[in-house]
Amino acid sequence: MNQLKTITLYCMLCLLGVSLIGCKGKADENKPMDKVKAEADTMTVEKLKATAMAYKNAVMAKQKDAEKLMDQLKNIPAMEAMSSEAKKLQADVTALQTSIKNLKDRFTVYYDKLKEKGGDTSGLEL
Repeated sequence: MNQLKTITLYCMLCLLGVSLIGCKGKADENKPMDKVKAEADTMTVEKLKATAMAYKNAVMAKQKDAEKLMDQLKNIPAMEAMSSEAKKLQADVTALQTSIKNLKDRFTVYYDKLKEKGGDTSGLEL
């Protein structure tokens, strides 16, 4: 049980690190969609690609974190499935899934605008 707490704490620290460092402020999952669309309309092809890439990288990082947490959940014995630790892990997975959806929604705006402007979308597939 103590090992589960240690792993959970480690995962939360990794998530914090990714959110503070990994995205370098470019991928904002909370930016209002109307602002994202307006911003994308005025961006150059190069800026659109760079921004879409930042969102892609943020999505990929969070997906890896979510997979790790889901693996932890799968390894919890049935007797502990309703424990507070298991519920916390499930809540963390749900929060990550919401975050991933928000990032993907914003990624799509930049990606679609890049395609519309005839930019190169190679390497941006999710």
